[in-house]
Amino acid sequence: MKSPTKSTDLSVETKVLTALSFYATGSYQRPTGNIEGHSMAQQTVSSSIAQVTACLNSMEMRQKYISFPSTEQERNRIKTEFYNKFNIPGVLGCIDCTHIAIVRPAENEERYYCRKHYHSLNVQIVCDANMNITSVDASNGGASHDSFIWANHPLKAHLDNLSETQNIWFLGDSGYPLRKTMMTPIIDAAPNTPEAHYTYLHVRTRNTVERAIGLLKARFRCLLVHRVLHYTPRVAGSIVNACVILHNICNRVNTPVPQLSHEEVTLEAQLQLNLSRAEEGLPGSANVELQRGHATRHALIQQLWERRHL
Repeated sequence: MKSPTKSTDLSVETKVLTALSFYATGSYQRPTGNIEGHSMAQQTVSSSIAQVTACLNSMEMRQKYISFPSTEQERNRIKTEFYNKFNIPGVLGCIDCTHIAIVRPAENEERYYCRKHYHSLNVQIVCDANMNITSVDASNGGASHDSFIWANHPLKAHLDNLSETQNIWFLGDSGYPLRKTMMTPIIDAAPNTPEAHYTYLHVRTRNTVERAIGLLKARFRCLLVHRVLHYTPRVAGSIVNACVILHNICNRVNTPVPQLSHEEVTLEAQLQLNLSRAEEGLPGSANVELQRGHATRHALIQQLWERRHL
């Protein structure tokens, strides 16, 4: 960001603090400009938010602070951290989607109208064992199902290629189809069985991404569903990316964790979608992928059962 050239220009620091105030509170731009200690016109606040958001969305910032493991050494580190914390091998990330409410867009409105009857982005998030977000995709509308977003995401093809030589997978909920690189829970597992033991560990581990999303929204309340981002889908997606970068920075420096109020937690849960089980009976190659997924999950179940007392 450029330093001010006129005495009447805002400093970079003021612009950053103005944007942070908006991200953190979710208040609309006029209240942000009226905070005690300074007074800004709505246009000035809007300009500050736009400049800071664009800066945070630069390729340099995104590559520095949102980093999916690109080397075997980095992948092994993440898998080791998951194993040390949760006793499941091979986990490269936990995945989930969350809805971010937006105003009704002027174009392609139907793509953003979700089943809870409001307009939103369905944001895909992947995190590591420490709740650092390693991948975010805020480009999809609320009408898109989690499994559809994943099926068309470049990370899926990347994991499929890596799985040819490595045992790696994501942990997803039952909204995702079981695949060799996507381990899902067994929701009807009988008690005291290998399947129930696997599902217990799976749910306990995958809860990491739910906690990461909760922490992201507690830090940056502009992302809470009931706040509603009054921007186009593209700009709203940029704000999501900016907040994810700031979330990862907060994690690096151990910023104290804020708490959502009981009312905010309840409202957020009510307005998020409870996805049904993913369809698995698909024709052709999908059935082959499903069979490979079952074989991989069965082997993992047996491995976890044999190691449960170690």
